[in-house]
Amino acid sequence: MTVPEPRDTDVAVPADPVLPAGIPADPANHADHPGPVDPAGAAVSPPGGETVLSRAHRALSIGIVSVVVLIAFEATAVGTAMPVAARELDGISLYAFAFSGYFTTSLFGMVLSGQWSDRRGPLAPLTVGIGSFAAGLVLSGTAGAMWPFILGRAVQGFGGGLVIVALYVVVGRAYPERLRPAIMAAFAAGWVVPSVVGPLASGAVTEHLGWRWVFLGIPVLVVFPLALALPQIRRRASGSVGGPEAPGTAPASFDGRRIRLALAISFGAGLLQYAAQDLRWTSLLPGAAGVALLVPAVLGLLPRGTWRAARGLPSVVLLRGVAAGSFIAAESFVPLMLVTQRGLSPTLAGLSLAAGGATWAFGSWLQSRPGTEAHRERLMTFGMVLVAASIAAAPSVLIPAVPAWTVAVAWGFGCFGMGLVISSTSVLLLRLSAPEEAGTNSAALQISDGLSNVILLAAGGAAFAALGGGTVSHAAAHATGSHPAAFAAVFLPMAAVALAGAWVATRLRER
Repeated sequence: MTVPEPRDTDVAVPADPVLPAGIPADPANHADHPGPVDPAGAAVSPPGGETVLSRAHRALSIGIVSVVVLIAFEATAVGTAMPVAARELDGISLYAFAFSGYFTTSLFGMVLSGQWSDRRGPLAPLTVGIGSFAAGLVLSGTAGAMWPFILGRAVQGFGGGLVIVALYVVVGRAYPERLRPAIMAAFAAGWVVPSVVGPLASGAVTEHLGWRWVFLGIPVLVVFPLALALPQIRRRASGSVGGPEAPGTAPASFDGRRIRLALAISFGAGLLQYAAQDLRWTSLLPGAAGVALLVPAVLGLLPRGTWRAARGLPSVVLLRGVAAGSFIAAESFVPLMLVTQRGLSPTLAGLSLAAGGATWAFGSWLQSRPGTEAHRERLMTFGMVLVAASIAAAPSVLIPAVPAWTVAVAWGFGCFGMGLVISSTSVLLLRLSAPEEAGTNSAALQISDGLSNVILLAAGGAAFAALGGGTVSHAAAHATGSHPAAFAAVFLPMAAVALAGAWVATRLRER
């Protein structure tokens, strides 16, 4: 978007620039500001009964939560259809690249979306992101070979990166601060139904109609959230933070250095993933190249002091990565452990994690209650302790006497802790960000989340393979395929990382 987006004709545009609702004129004091500001700069308390589904917010809330539901459904449904697609496209050897292609391009999309949203508003990156997301699904769904399929996944990942950061900026601009925890809780709740229905629906479609219809059917769902959300975003959150540019004034340009760092972090993450998937001496070169690209790029894109857990915003960004990376890396091995070590069917192993969607949503809802605001940091510390305990408890099922359902119970508590932590990091990030930095900081939060996933997954996968986990097979569950030490080498270090996150959670409040 190179010019300010047109606003609805029935909305009066003030002569003087007005900051987004809920953000005071002085960024230094915006964390403690009581509510929205009117055009004159006076504080105005939001109506007492206002909610995210009140008339003023209803269409926007339903629209952007529908976008999250769409992303969640895609993540669960496509993951189910992926093995069949790779087999039919004769691409089992390239299977991992179908996931890493999505991830690496999404990192670049996140940084670009942060720049774009801060300078021109979130409407354009959100629109382009949803379009790219749908186009990538169509490319993959019509692919005749594995490499075009991977290309479609890469286009889809770029769109997903644009969308997720733009959504955060929309929340920061369009909702007063006291409603932001509630809309973040709604985002978490948007994953509950897809996490249960997605795999079942995708399995049925794959079995009866073919895997291609899983990819080709999802883009149709894009129309509904676009029709609801985009007009509201255009009216309430478009343009730069300071308002429309003066006539004849060029829009703010992108930061070329950050764009180059984004490319470096994407290529570096891809090389690191490739090296971790093939443990040979020849993998050292791409692994070293990946690290050489990643380190300066990460230092340049994350807030200063992130890696030493400096108080305030840097610790918020670090905690997001620690929580997401440790939990997702461990969760990725849960179904494999239950199938190969305890003989469960893939369906039962997958369902052992299904209840976690509900407890995650409950934790996110709890953090959104007004009475919990004064205790947010302590709740987040408690949440990380729950996450660490659940990860440490999961490999107990490697002992035959321990019931297999122990994992489902432990994971329910872990997901509850994640609900407390993940939504709270989003709320704190918007509170600690000046209006003109909301997009950039939201991108940093998502980069920390995504990059920690690939680094900890790579580390866990390498440890798993080094201890013989690569020989595990479904058919040899209790014979030569039994390698409990390989699974323990994944879960126990991730529990230690999560426990370190409990310490990071004590450093979220600035002195």
